[in-house]
Amino acid sequence: MRITELRKKIGKTDLYIKDLKIESGLIHGLVGPNGCGKTTLLKLIMGITGPDSGHIDYEGLKPSDITMMSQRPYLMHANVYDNIVYPLKIRGMKIDQSEIDCLMERTGLLQIKDQYAGSLSSGERQKLSFLRAVVFRPKMILMDETMSNLDQDSEELFKEIIRERHDEDGSTWLIVSHQWDAMNELFDKVHHMDKGRIV
Repeated sequence: MRITELRKKIGKTDLYIKDLKIESGLIHGLVGPNGCGKTTLLKLIMGITGPDSGHIDYEGLKPSDITMMSQRPYLMHANVYDNIVYPLKIRGMKIDQSEIDCLMERTGLLQIKDQYAGSLSSGERQKLSFLRAVVFRPKMILMDETMSNLDQDSEELFKEIIRERHDEDGSTWLIVSHQWDAMNELFDKVHHMDKGRIV
């Protein structure tokens, strides 16, 4: 993915990305202080908001190849299981029940798969959002502070699954995180942002 001359102004955020190459098949970190434009950049890549000017070359990636996890995930008004398999259903993909059960077991969600998603704790919501994002094996995954509400064991589990999926699928990851010390070992490449610019 190549981003050139991309500009977006929202409130106090004045984002301008002159030239950024997000190499495919790598785990990228996106770090910087609050308000520097990290989330705005992810929303532009995802198509949630449009740029004021500039261009994003997806280099063959389709919208259905990309997914995004936010810090406060939106959950469907359904149970845990139905939330997880939804991306498979809308893409007409086969549901591999053993794989889904394995993912739910690893994250502690299997025992509550019939529970209403809206009743989950913040940590459980993040786990659900994470599984829903990886279950259809997208080519590019955007994570916006998704691990901020996790305990250390869950954080290590997420990193383990990220590495597994990356190695298996050659997927591209762009991960926003303030937890530099904890996350640095995961990244192949790190992009530092400040005041709406890649520095």
